[in-house]
Amino acid sequence: MARLESPDRIPGIDLARGLAILGMYVAHLTVVTPLEWSQPETWLGVVEGRSAILFATLAGVSLGLMGSGIRARAGEHSAARAPRRAITIRALLIWTLGLLLLSLDAPVFVVLPAYGLLLVIGGFMVSWSGRALVLTAALAATVVPFVVTLIDSGGPPERGSAADFVSDVLGWNYPFVLWLAFVAAGIIAGRLIRRGIGPTVLLLVSGVALSVLGYAVFGPVGNHVIARHGSDLQTGSILWALSVFRDDPHSNGVGEAFGSGGFALAILALSVLVATTSLRWLLWPVRVIGSMPLTAYTAHLLVWGIWIMVTPGVGSDIDRLQGFLALDPFWPITLGVTTGCMAWALIWGKGPMEQLVHAVSAEAG
Repeated sequence: MARLESPDRIPGIDLARGLAILGMYVAHLTVVTPLEWSQPETWLGVVEGRSAILFATLAGVSLGLMGSGIRARAGEHSAARAPRRAITIRALLIWTLGLLLLSLDAPVFVVLPAYGLLLVIGGFMVSWSGRALVLTAALAATVVPFVVTLIDSGGPPERGSAADFVSDVLGWNYPFVLWLAFVAAGIIAGRLIRRGIGPTVLLLVSGVALSVLGYAVFGPVGNHVIARHGSDLQTGSILWALSVFRDDPHSNGVGEAFGSGGFALAILALSVLVATTSLRWLLWPVRVIGSMPLTAYTAHLLVWGIWIMVTPGVGSDIDRLQGFLALDPFWPITLGVTTGCMAWALIWGKGPMEQLVHAVSAEAG
């Protein structure tokens, strides 16, 4: 248990990762009602889209925390190259794992291929100045949604086609060109958190402000256009441009980028602040999941795939997603994986997937 309390570890980051994983469990394994802020009974819908964005932001946080050494050695090419090489190897392993998980054919978007690509690019971004990172995040959040919407205007690619293969390889359900905004913001957040409580509070306030900007200013513009005119709009028209400001989950809109990105920063900062209190012991199981996120994420998809294969009817005679959700898989999988992670942490420490990726990337680096 002391491993999660080591001086070089920030408990709140493990807590935030655990919340992101559990949020994806809820989004994947339950029927979630679309979120309406005015209706408390729908608030569980907050996990849709935002959990994956928090997960991507935390990738940037990890890079930001480890990037101080790379920045310090930026002028020493051989010294700075080794950490980047280790990050790249780690990213390629995660990307490969993501493609393998796609072969399970579970009816869910697998985030790991995009996550791997983001880590590769993020490995070069860790040495950037704060100003360059802020500019990257702002441009990606304001300009790239229009590019992504234009690319996606033809609809999803036909299953089994070359375009579908490219989409899987790029993890395009989570377009990395847009999600670089969250990685850049995460790198900045990692640097702020390292500086102490004051900067972390500033991060919390900034996250809330960005959420308000996305959900209360940008989002309603696009949402109104979609509600009134539909989504089948002439590409390049004023209405089409305004519709890109939408904020609904997985819309890749400007409102979602600012709103959900700000939400991720606020949850991260709040987790760090909460974990400075004794509440971190009460939340220890969530922190354990967050200490081995790759293991926990992979485990729930493996269980899902096996469950579908061994359950008659699911995936063949009835709908692959709704048929599986009708089995109420959330609690068995969540409690099972959580118990497994806790037992592993107490007996062996670092998660099995994390140990494997670390060993291979460290050896290659």
